[in-house]
Amino acid sequence: MTKPLDGIRVLEVASWMFVPSGGSVLADWGAEVIKVEPPTGDPQRGLVSSGLLPGGAGGVNFMVEQPNRSKRSVALDLSRPEGVEALMRLVETADVFLTSYLPHVRRKLGIDVEHVQARRPDIVYARGSGQGPKGPDAGKGGYDGASYWARGGVGSVMPEKEGGWPPGQVSPAFGDVMGGMATAGGVAAALVRRERTGEGAVVDCSLLATAMWQVSPLVVASKLFGFSKIPQGDRAFSPNPLVNVYRTADDRFISLILLQSDRFFPELCARLGRPALADDPRFADADARAENKVACVAALDEVFGGQPLTHWVDALADFSGVWSVFQTLDELYDDPQVVANGYLPAMQAADGRSVQLVASPVQFDEQAVVVTRAPEHGEHTEAVLLDVGLTWDEVAALKDAGAIP
Repeated sequence: MTKPLDGIRVLEVASWMFVPSGGSVLADWGAEVIKVEPPTGDPQRGLVSSGLLPGGAGGVNFMVEQPNRSKRSVALDLSRPEGVEALMRLVETADVFLTSYLPHVRRKLGIDVEHVQARRPDIVYARGSGQGPKGPDAGKGGYDGASYWARGGVGSVMPEKEGGWPPGQVSPAFGDVMGGMATAGGVAAALVRRERTGEGAVVDCSLLATAMWQVSPLVVASKLFGFSKIPQGDRAFSPNPLVNVYRTADDRFISLILLQSDRFFPELCARLGRPALADDPRFADADARAENKVACVAALDEVFGGQPLTHWVDALADFSGVWSVFQTLDELYDDPQVVANGYLPAMQAADGRSVQLVASPVQFDEQAVVVTRAPEHGEHTEAVLLDVGLTWDEVAALKDAGAIP
């Protein structure tokens, strides 16, 4: 199968998770992604050996594998003019230049928009930033814990901790991967325009903008109505008891999302083994259930609480309404939908182990994403440089100059 970005070459001059995760999406879509790293490597490589991630120095560095799978790595010292010139030789063959470097660093190194476009005028130059390309903080760095979670308002819409403390992020790189997906989409759109017009583009995506998009309904509502989070009231007072969460006998949880409650209530009652509930005048229709919501929620609590999760999974297996179990992360590996759609593709790690990564969410032509391991630091330096036309003598000269390890 031909992937949408087959034949597209992406140079990724970026580190950590945000922009590299966008590179991984482009790789999933068929692009050749060349990760250009400094002689010391992407600093995210050091998290596992420094003890900040489980596994130790010999373990699978999942925070490198997930955003850098299916790429090639070239190690270049961009502080040396020879290293920058080698990068520019790569630029001449590339379709996309993807970077997370700060503006003053790009200018100092000579790899900013004007420098790269001088060597490849129709290139798509994509920049990932904390706060966006304009304004007083455009030149400042940003991580998702600050620019996305804190500044972008995502943390403020989550339930507070005891004592009024804001909640911590629910997952590592929580905003980074969303920003990376958005960046990849912007790059793809710019490539379509280039195909039609021959024009290159400058694409910008920030963690701040990604966060605001993530909580956009509440951002708008806060200005219109003066509230900034969805009220977390007593679940017993839900005006539609069929849009609620219920606890099973073994302390698992089921989410019901039956927005058209009159359509689904009789069938639900039958599957719960309580068909008489549908005939109870207190619960006869949506208005009656809203008026008697506390009693309705209590009745459903009693029913769901009387059996373990496995019972309800069987009872609701072919129920026509929308419901779901609150799954644990490890249960995703056995979810039949995850398995059938290939959402956790396997790759062979450097130590020979088979390790499953998470596929980016878009598929083409019903084909599951295929991934390979992330490259070792500088693993493809010589091969890539030779591929773009450098000779062995030129590669040797770069080694002598200290531009490549």
